[in-house]
Amino acid sequence: MDTLTHIALGAVVGEAMAGKKIGKQALLLGAVAQSLPDIDFVTSFWISFSENLLAHRGFTHSFLFVFITASALAFFFDRWYMKPDMKLRAWFMFWFIQMTIHLLIDSCNAYGVGWFEPFSHTRFAYHFLFVADPFFSFSLGVATVALLLLKPGHPARLKWVIGGLTISFLYLGYAAWNKYTITRDVKNSLQQQSIAYSRFLATPTPLNSWLWFIAVDADSGFYIGHRSVFDQEPTITYQYFPQNKQALDTISDHESLQHLIRFSQGYYIAEVRHGKLIFSDLRFGQITGWATPHERFVFHYYLSHPSDNQLVIQRGRFANWNKEIVMNMIRRIRGKTEYLY
Repeated sequence: MDTLTHIALGAVVGEAMAGKKIGKQALLLGAVAQSLPDIDFVTSFWISFSENLLAHRGFTHSFLFVFITASALAFFFDRWYMKPDMKLRAWFMFWFIQMTIHLLIDSCNAYGVGWFEPFSHTRFAYHFLFVADPFFSFSLGVATVALLLLKPGHPARLKWVIGGLTISFLYLGYAAWNKYTITRDVKNSLQQQSIAYSRFLATPTPLNSWLWFIAVDADSGFYIGHRSVFDQEPTITYQYFPQNKQALDTISDHESLQHLIRFSQGYYIAEVRHGKLIFSDLRFGQITGWATPHERFVFHYYLSHPSDNQLVIQRGRFANWNKEIVMNMIRRIRGKTEYLY
């Protein structure tokens, strides 16, 4: 999730776990605890971009890292930040639970989390929450502000904690149900349309859990489409994108390309645009694809011009957005397709 969401979630959980014992300091320490796994951003200063793709959400997002870090911090705080009501075990549980929540929440996104690094490089990604979803974060943010304003010991503090966490996690469950619904619809549509495939993914479009991006792996290419939870038609309209693996033959031994292929988990295509060889990871969706179905993908990496690859994932998320695109997205969420294409 985005940094602000982790901070707000950490503050509210911190209040729930230790607010009565250490006061408002629980908000600050909770925010720090939730942010600790993202310390891996510092590696970007000395490793290549393609290496950093694999390093991010790698070891620092593993249960081993959580256990080691929680143990060290618990010992430190028990020894140097002595609080009568916070013993060593309580400190350990505080840090351990906070960071574990971070790992679990991040696994709801498309990027993937290396829970079992360094023993296994498998990334866990469940694709039912966009990396920044205001419907998940809003109640946590409001609760955090309220907790900052209320005095320690105020009886309303518990209500804000319960309310903020309940609303957010009810929405999380709702998003998971939407993912189940979309997955069912995609399977039915592929069977109905007699499309042979090996696997597919469905992941939310930006800032919501109602409109979903779909990528279907069909041997030598991918069928790309969008589906709203409010769509009534059983058929899904797909656009076919050839994977075009042969375009990568001349650079197949390059280490950066091997990193990208591993990172993409096989959901990638290669294409040449304006003389540039581009590698696109499909898992992050398509730029305004609900309105422009042949548009580029959010994650596109210039293999022939690596100097152009700053902020490669972020640059495509909101490219080409304007008022018309936003209104088109809202209509598409509502299941209106007559305005599109």
